[in-house]
Amino acid sequence: MKKLLSMLIAVSFASASVGAFAASHGGAMSDADKAKMMQACKDMDPKKADDKMKADCKKMMEEKKPDAMKPAEPAKK
Repeated sequence: MKKLLSMLIAVSFASASVGAFAASHGGAMSDADKAKMMQACKDMDPKKADDKMKADCKKMMEEKKPDAMKPAEPAKK
């Protein structure tokens, strides 16, 4: 009985760690998906788009701006 309980506990920890690993790596968009989303945002009609689409597009546009507008390094004397 003690071995069975130990086995169940080990299996529960293993499945929890595998689940956490999968969850942490499952949400990233590929570059192709980002390009499709960006094109969909450019083609979007603001009057017909739903709130989720507008929010996603706004988030993507805000992520693009900091990269493009990096502050210039000060001139060395």
